[in-house]
Formats: sequence, structure tokens, C-alpha cells
Amino acid sequence: MNMFVKKALLFSTGSLLLLTVVIWAQLKITRVAKMSQLTISSEQHVMPPRPVDSVSLAGVIDFHCHTGPDVTPRSMNDMQLVRVAKQVGMRGVVLKNHYTMTADRAELAMQEVGGIEVFGGIVLNRSVGGINAEAIRRMIQFEGRRGKVVWLPTKDAENNFENPPGPRRFVPVVKRGKPVAELAEVFQIVAQNHLVLETGHSSPAESLIIIRAAKEAGVKNIVVTHAMMLGATIDQMKQMATMGAVIECCWQPGGLAGAKSTGNPVSVNAFLHAIQAVGAEHFIIDSDLGQKTNPVHTDGMRAFIAALSSGGLSGHDINLIARQNPAELLGLDPAH
Repeated sequence: MNMFVKKALLFSTGSLLLLTVVIWAQLKITRVAKMSQLTISSEQHVMPPRPVDSVSLAGVIDFHCHTGPDVTPRSMNDMQLVRVAKQVGMRGVVLKNHYTMTADRAELAMQEVGGIEVFGGIVLNRSVGGINAEAIRRMIQFEGRRGKVVWLPTKDAENNFENPPGPRRFVPVVKRGKPVAELAEVFQIVAQNHLVLETGHSSPAESLIIIRAAKEAGVKNIVVTHAMMLGATIDQMKQMATMGAVIECCWQPGGLAGAKSTGNPVSVNAFLHAIQAVGAEHFIIDSDLGQKTNPVHTDGMRAFIAALSSGGLSGHDINLIARQNPAELLGLDPAH
């Protein structure tokens, strides 16, 4: 092979190599540019979340707190919760237990910690005799008078929520379209003592019947317990609000990834839509926390408020649902 041919081959090989490098470089630059455009586009359409640590719990009331001792493991006991809530500036908490009253425990926490409002109540499940007016009457007589909330049946509600399928004993609240007769005395005690009546795990249809009858009996303060998790629609919540009930939205399970599943899953977006559609003056938010494997109550309340704020709920509305509305229900000065 002469010198001319060798030079020609060398030139051709070098040209092909150079062309390959140029094409590879152009493809990489194009890919990087496209990825940058996608990143910029994504950033332009996503509202930056509000940092959870920036949320103040000053004046906040958690209306739904599970604590130990209990029949199931809890993340903290009464005293631990009250101390933590006080440390972060919360105004108050309501202790809830499905199987026993908590008025006495609330008073002990008030005596031991102080400087924060602690209330208790009673859930009318089978363990306290079901729809038992006498149990309520004795609760409100306990020293300190911290018994403030009466929940209708939860774990033992006829509405089969959080229970495995199959026969079971339950406590009915509605029969043939009317409240059971035993509720008349319950309504009377609640009204006379300015207590809060909660609908427990009653179905939305049952809750509407109960709200109407309780209002006619003079009950002023009614809360629809985690209404959306039990399947309440926007139209039903509007009816509840029109009749004077307050609707509860709980961080657990709506705000927790991997939390317990229900037939009517809820989310922060669903809460936002409901609050905006019905009106913040008709809602409260709380944690429903205390489960051993979940965040503690104060962390849940911070995360809930941060999520609602990031979703576009105004500071005025958050103040209503986290501070003023629960305070008014409990007989506290809402302007505090």
C-alpha cells in the first residue's frame, strides 16, 4: 500500500471518529436541555410546601387525643401529652378513650401540669352501658368538672366501621328513622350542662337524624365525628352545617401515608375542598393520634396546619378551625 492510500484511510477513520463524537455530544446536550426544561416547568407549577417547623401551635386545641393507659398500646400517657402540648404553647387538649371516661384523668393532668386546658369525656360504647344517661350524669359530677364531651358509640356503633364482617353486638342510635328512646335523656343532660355531643361512628344518614333531634331538644354544641371518613358528602355536610353542627377533620388517617384504610379514604385535598365548599366556620381540625406507630399529637397538628396552608387555606380560616371553633365548643373565650 503506497503512502497516498495510507493517508487517505487515516483521514477517513479520523473523520468518522470526529463525526461520532460530535453526534454523541449533541445528543447529550439536547437531553440535558430537555431535562432542565422539565425541571423548570415542574418547579413553576408546584407550590412549595410550608415548612412544618415554621408552624406555631400557640392557642391550638386538639379535640381528639388518644393516650395511655388504654386497652391498645399508645405513644404516650396523659401526663406526657399534656406536658408536650404545654411546651409548644397549645391552649388545650381533649382526652378520648373508647372504653372508659376520661374526666378524672383530665383533672389529674390539670393538677399535675397546670397552665393548659385539659378536658375529658365519655364514649357510649358497651363498656359503659351503651346509651347510659346515668354514666354521663356521674361523669359531670367528678371533681374539677373536666368532663365535657359525650361521644355516641364508636367501636360498638351499629354502623359497621373498623370492625370485621360477621355477627357482633352493637349499640343502636337510630331505629325506624328516629333516635332510640334512650337518647332523649342524653340530649337533656347534654343541653342542661352545656356539654358537647359528638356523633361517634354513626353513619352520615344517622348523624343527620341525631343532629335534628338533638337541636330540637336544646343541644347547642354538636360535632360530627370524622364525618368524611364515615362517608359524608359535601351536600350532607352542608345540611349538617345548616342545622348548626360542627364537622371534624382528623389528621389520622387523612394525612398519614400507609395509615388504616377505610371504604371512604380522605386526604388533605378532600378536607380543603370540603372546608372551602361548606365554610371554615363549620369545621374543627384535630389529630386523632396516639397510636403507637404514628407521630405524636403535636407533630400531627403541625403537619396538618402546614399541609392546609400549603394547599391555600388562609391564616384566618386556619385560626377558626384550629383555635376559635374548638374553644367556643368547650366554653372558652374564642378571642383568647
